[in-house]
Amino acid sequence: MISVEEAQQQVLSRISVLEPERVGLLDSLGRVLAEDVVSDIDVSPFDNSAMDGYAVRYVDVRDASEDSPTVLRVVDHIPAGVQPEIVVNPGQAARIMTGAPIPMGADSVVMVEHTRPDTGEGGIGDTVAVLRPVTLGENVRSRGEEVREGQSVLLAGETIGPAAIGLAASVGHAELAVRRRPRVAIVSTGDELVDVAEKPGPGKIRNSNSYSLAAQVVQAGGEPHVLGVARDTEDSTRELLERAPEFDLMITTGGVSMGDFDVVKKVLEEIGELEFWRVAMRPGGPQTFGTIGGTPFFGLPGNPTSTMVGFELFVRPAIRKMAGFTSLVRPRVVATLTHDTRKKADRRYFLRSRLTRGADGGYTVAVSGNQSSALLTAMHRGNCLMSLPEGESFVAAGSEVICIRLDVEEGTA
Repeated sequence: MISVEEAQQQVLSRISVLEPERVGLLDSLGRVLAEDVVSDIDVSPFDNSAMDGYAVRYVDVRDASEDSPTVLRVVDHIPAGVQPEIVVNPGQAARIMTGAPIPMGADSVVMVEHTRPDTGEGGIGDTVAVLRPVTLGENVRSRGEEVREGQSVLLAGETIGPAAIGLAASVGHAELAVRRRPRVAIVSTGDELVDVAEKPGPGKIRNSNSYSLAAQVVQAGGEPHVLGVARDTEDSTRELLERAPEFDLMITTGGVSMGDFDVVKKVLEEIGELEFWRVAMRPGGPQTFGTIGGTPFFGLPGNPTSTMVGFELFVRPAIRKMAGFTSLVRPRVVATLTHDTRKKADRRYFLRSRLTRGADGGYTVAVSGNQSSALLTAMHRGNCLMSLPEGESFVAAGSEVICIRLDVEEGTA
């Protein structure tokens, strides 16, 4: 058996980043940018008003006050989307809306709340009283204030979020070059499996692993393809495993232990290359990794929790690396264990647990239910994997332990 760290290193050393593809803006959400995004214009493209108010000359209103307002004649009314043709001369102002271009001659905007009509309603030809001074350039968004033409607004390697999509749209990019989502084949194995819509008969169970794995693939940034169930024969298993080169990565669940009908490892050795097949961990010691026709292959244990834990530790980082992410592992935090725990000393334990944050900002942790690898409830109720290291058989309440956050994305803790 090899250690968890050795297994993770072997996996990631065999994984390459996928080539880029061009997709529409909304389809780029959550993807990794493959090339810089360069602006074709200045942003803002012209000086414009940040407020509804009056475009004025700073020198005209620098001494304005409630007691001694500055009275200006209104020479225009400028809505957003219209280029003004007038010039604001000394003693004049232009009514202006948010986002509208600043007219020639004006250099500042006084908010409408700091004015009152002096004659009429403050429209064209009327006068307006300015009740407070402005600073030079106040409430004016300058041309190129955020971005200059030719400047990179997004850089290759960044993860695209909503604000990045808005930035790309503002500089004329309807499509972005992003790293391709890995196409992940999922195969469950076992004569005992029936479809989720079928009520199991004697000795049968529903195929839940394909669904939990597909959900984990989506969450990791991949594209799941459920190929079906391989029965406990070499021919059936080989038929599905030989499809691995059609995909970027293949996952099987079950058939990797040492039972008489566990044939995945044997088939893998015949049609591909085996890197490792046992890891010093619990749950899920039989963790198989290799390649088939150059496609990375993961043979995960069949028990539902063992499958999910193996995915988190080995498959998820591989998918994220393929998709171009640089943060590959979930955040870790230190927490205080609230109960005594016994374990076998020869392997790493990953207990399905729940972190709680105290008023002091520190964490406590306790298991979230029955730790049987055949049961999913503790995984569902937990928000972390409590990692208990090799070499210890008893961990006392009050000990500090490492917990892998399952409720936080990589690089966001």
